[in-house]
Amino acid sequence: MHSLAPLNLRLCMSFALMALAIGMSPLARAADDGKTRYTEEIEPLVMEYCLGCHGLGTKKGGVSLDEFPTPEAALNDRVLWHSVLKNVRAGLMPPAGKPRPTAEEIARLEEWVKRDVFLTNEQDPDPGRVTLRRLNRVEYRNTIRDLMGIDFRTDEEFPADDAGYGFDNIGDVLTVSPLLLEKYMQAAETIVTRAVPTAAKTMPVEVLTGSEFRAEKGSGSGARMSYYEQDEVAKTIKVEHDGTYRLVLELEIDGVFDPDPGRCRIAFSADGRELLSKDFAWADEKRETFAFEQAWKAGEHRLTIALTPLEPAEKLIKKLDMKVNSVKVEGPLEPEHWSRPKNFDRFFSDRSPSTPEQRREYSRDVLSRFAGHAFRRPVDDRTLDRLVAIAESSYADTSRTTEAGIAQAMTAVLASPRFLFRIEETEPPKPGEVHPHLDEYALASRLSYFLWSTMPDEELEKLASTGKLRKELHNQVKRMLADPRSQALVQNFTGQWLQIRDVEHFPIQPRPILRRDGLPAIPDSLIGSLRRLMKQETEMYFSYVIREDRSILDLLDSDYTFANEQLARHYGIPGVTGREMKRVELPEGSPRGGLLAQAGVLMITSNPTRTSPVKRGQFILENILGTPTPPPPPDIPALEEARQGISGREPTVREVMALHRSNAICSSCHSRMDPLGLSLENFNALGMWRETESKQPIDASGTLLSGKSFKDIRDLKAILKTDHRADFYRCLTEKLMTYALGRGIEYYDVATIDRIVNDLERHEGRFSTLLLGIIDSSPFQKRRQVGFTASSPSQPSQNGAKP
Repeated sequence: MHSLAPLNLRLCMSFALMALAIGMSPLARAADDGKTRYTEEIEPLVMEYCLGCHGLGTKKGGVSLDEFPTPEAALNDRVLWHSVLKNVRAGLMPPAGKPRPTAEEIARLEEWVKRDVFLTNEQDPDPGRVTLRRLNRVEYRNTIRDLMGIDFRTDEEFPADDAGYGFDNIGDVLTVSPLLLEKYMQAAETIVTRAVPTAAKTMPVEVLTGSEFRAEKGSGSGARMSYYEQDEVAKTIKVEHDGTYRLVLELEIDGVFDPDPGRCRIAFSADGRELLSKDFAWADEKRETFAFEQAWKAGEHRLTIALTPLEPAEKLIKKLDMKVNSVKVEGPLEPEHWSRPKNFDRFFSDRSPSTPEQRREYSRDVLSRFAGHAFRRPVDDRTLDRLVAIAESSYADTSRTTEAGIAQAMTAVLASPRFLFRIEETEPPKPGEVHPHLDEYALASRLSYFLWSTMPDEELEKLASTGKLRKELHNQVKRMLADPRSQALVQNFTGQWLQIRDVEHFPIQPRPILRRDGLPAIPDSLIGSLRRLMKQETEMYFSYVIREDRSILDLLDSDYTFANEQLARHYGIPGVTGREMKRVELPEGSPRGGLLAQAGVLMITSNPTRTSPVKRGQFILENILGTPTPPPPPDIPALEEARQGISGREPTVREVMALHRSNAICSSCHSRMDPLGLSLENFNALGMWRETESKQPIDASGTLLSGKSFKDIRDLKAILKTDHRADFYRCLTEKLMTYALGRGIEYYDVATIDRIVNDLERHEGRFSTLLLGIIDSSPFQKRRQVGFTASSPSQPSQNGAKP
């Protein structure tokens, strides 16, 4: 909010000169109108409400609204006006005790900022820029699961993803290092080897471990037999067909470094017929393998392994054992009894090509289907030709099957940028449209990675291929939320928005926390399960709001939560029994209910040995109200230093915070954070309720910067649900949209977010209104036109083309 009379004069002169220079084109008239509206409607508000703190030589927060060199500089500072808009809407500016603009004046400011500063085109909003995104670790793992049918542990194989704007699916930070590129290549080979069969039929194989061979008497097994003790173990197996079977016995001698004089004889028999009788001496971790073929009838067959000592027990020095690693039963060896290997039908068909032409056509069909799934869109002919060539060059070796060659080409698919990155294409722009819609394949991917963190399924692919996905979008969202894969939205979004996925590894120290509050210790054996329950409570709570389409205001406060007997006991909630987590009605007047009273959130916003009003206050500002404070300045005094001002007793956190806040450097931010954080002081760092701290009653009251006072967390939650309802709507919309789009929120998103917030107000905050509002929005459905910049006006000219 800017100037004084001199700026008025400069604006008028600038308007006149611009009119002469450009002949008042439609675009110039729009700019002229914006400046006129500024001088007539906005500048009076600036002079009345803002210049006392941000002008006339006063520069609070480093912001001055009357020092712009030109009118254009004043009116085109979008970052400044975005900040002004957020602070005025949140009631932070002007500060409490100062005259404040009316609702009509705020609405006038909002309209001017969006129309004349942000240059918002309501009919075709700027959808923003999304950097080409690679799959993060969670998305890669889930995609491999659905595409290949195996679980590939990306958390063990790949380095952790960087995060931006609080989330790890942000395109700008998902870089690809040489190390990660090498790991992607290795992963492609490993995954294909594990998942893709290399023959149309395989011989049945059953592997029996040594522990499955049991002694007739006692508890011994073939897992370990001493050289110095007579032993015999056996296992009965059943085969389905008459035929020839191969038995592969693998033994391992387990000694120690020093030689032992022990010797033994191993006899291996099938149905009482001895197949092996061999003497063994000392060795250390030496393996030996023996193979035998047997003609068996269908039915049961008994395998026996007997150990006979060849030296007396008195010669034993340390340890010398024989281990049966395995007995592999292969067969029948006759091909007519072989069967389709696991996963064969996932990748291949029943066709059995024999000629080169048939093999080429078969490879083309299989790879076209596979690459289409992997790339999330149909593969082009040129790429398909190259994949088929890879397969042909591989199975040109007559010892390799067609399937083995195709598997080689699949490795190339999984190493391709088209698989690793979410490449998006657009439809041709419609008449009068600046920003084109994503094509339906890209829309299917955005939808599936948003709700499932994985690739589109067959139904989404089919709708995209027939051009019907947009028409069926809402029905598909409903279907996808009912699918178990939608739990990924719950886990990945809440896990990062609320930092709840860190609960199980947060370095909390229960003993000093409980000792400080005079509470009995919690056994170490229960701490791990308690952490898991905390995380599960938040996930089940958020999932319930989604699936029951409840108001998102339930996330602030409610008369229910989710708990089992252990967590309810931790909370002091009576009448809950059993190990199963379930919906629990809270007693009247309970401080529980809502995210802020959940132990996982309370723990993650604490220090290891005590509560942290600063962390808790900042958490509410950032994740509930959307108005975080800036990072602390360098060399700021530590909170512990303030304790030195109180001697003779242990001070409360509130007392220490008051002393710390008395420092002028700290006051501006802490006046916003501290009341919010201190409202949660009745909850210790483990989320347990307490009435005293350091043997003094806890005072959880406070006054917000907007002037609203509260006496405890119950009051604060009520204020958040009423006076700050729109702030929470806006904050959660921004967070969920950031997660959905994979980019941060910018000024050009304000109109879209405002529309969703207004819809939430009309529909009582229903989660479906929020979710569909994001999915139906221009940023989700469209992509910024190539060559368009955020500073460009987005209004189309009169003939429908971009000016």
